[in-house]
Amino acid sequence: MATKKIASSQTGVPSDRSSSLGWKDIYQIKVTLLGTKPPIWRRLLVLSSLTLAQLHDAVQTSMGWQGGHMHEFRAGQQYFGKPDPEYRSMGMDPVENERKVRLSEVLRKTGTKLIYTYDLGDSWEHTIVLEKQLPVDPIASYPVCTDGQLACPPDDCGGIPGFYDLVEAIADPNHKQHKELRDWLGYDFDPLAFSIDSVNQMLLPARRRGKVPRN
Repeated sequence: MATKKIASSQTGVPSDRSSSLGWKDIYQIKVTLLGTKPPIWRRLLVLSSLTLAQLHDAVQTSMGWQGGHMHEFRAGQQYFGKPDPEYRSMGMDPVENERKVRLSEVLRKTGTKLIYTYDLGDSWEHTIVLEKQLPVDPIASYPVCTDGQLACPPDDCGGIPGFYDLVEAIADPNHKQHKELRDWLGYDFDPLAFSIDSVNQMLLPARRRGKVPRN
């Protein structure tokens, strides 16, 4: 699979590409980190008009990733990310520009899903499922997290196997890597921790940009 570079954060809400897109719907989506048991997930309300670049920002923030690695989206056989002219010259798969594709163009009906991969080395794969299409609340701002469970793994911990090895080691003072991994973390990591209020506080800058315009 081609390696893609991480996209930079977007500012502002995109203008409508057509009358069928834009401010028509609020999407209730569920983001689940694959391979985790019990699953680590977040439920979000987002504008259907978000670009995939803006969706990347919302997923990063709500899950708790640090954003320092490359990422890509996949819908069926289509890949989306930050295009690089070198990909074609190196014989890599083409990637559509995530800044030019809206969520409503890839998730068109309830039950459809998108795959989001963060850190193409550790390969943190997430499913993004469209659960509901809801009417816009004219006094609300988006995105907002409404539910979820468990803490996001720390970046660079070695994917799913490395994450569970880490959890086991830091929970057992007698584990041979207990001190080493606690020192590597540099903070007290609680795998059970999750706070909707904390997530929404982190999403606040995006919500300030994502207010629904008044008619």
